[in-house]
Amino acid sequence: MNKSARHALLIAAVSTLAAMAGYYFGKPQTTPPPPPEITATENAPARLLALTLPDLKGQPQSLAQWRGKVLVVNFWATWCPPCREEMPEFSRLNTKYALNGVQFVGISIDSADKVEAFQKEIQVSYPLLISNLETLDLSSDLGNRAKALPFTVVLRPDGSPQYIKLGKYATADLEKTIQAALQPH
Repeated sequence: MNKSARHALLIAAVSTLAAMAGYYFGKPQTTPPPPPEITATENAPARLLALTLPDLKGQPQSLAQWRGKVLVVNFWATWCPPCREEMPEFSRLNTKYALNGVQFVGISIDSADKVEAFQKEIQVSYPLLISNLETLDLSSDLGNRAKALPFTVVLRPDGSPQYIKLGKYATADLEKTIQAALQPH
């Protein structure tokens, strides 16, 4: 290949690259919108606190008994891998913050038998309650529009929501949320 052919080939390559770069950088860039903040309907936190569900012994437990505490309510299921993964950390944090006025509660959408078998496999230091269909509707009103699991609601001592999270909760993030909820508002 002679010198002028190489020169022409180089010019063609540079021109092609410049045209591609112009096309790429000149077209509108599509950036995904930020995820919407999960928010509860106005009366959903109060309805959550008014909820009474059976524990593993079939005894009714009212969430109102923990009014005045930071309440971490986790909707979960035994068949949900991320739920199972976060529960040992939730249990550890429940023990760590119990004397500071923090209470965790697990609301399962499984049968009591399945939850009891799970409890034998993985010890949980907080109450596990069994939900009903009404509870699933309530989780939607709390912000879980997808009705997916795990879903966690952190309420301040006054019953107002501190943070609502769909998906697995990282321990460090949950601790920050708990500490913020413990601060006077």
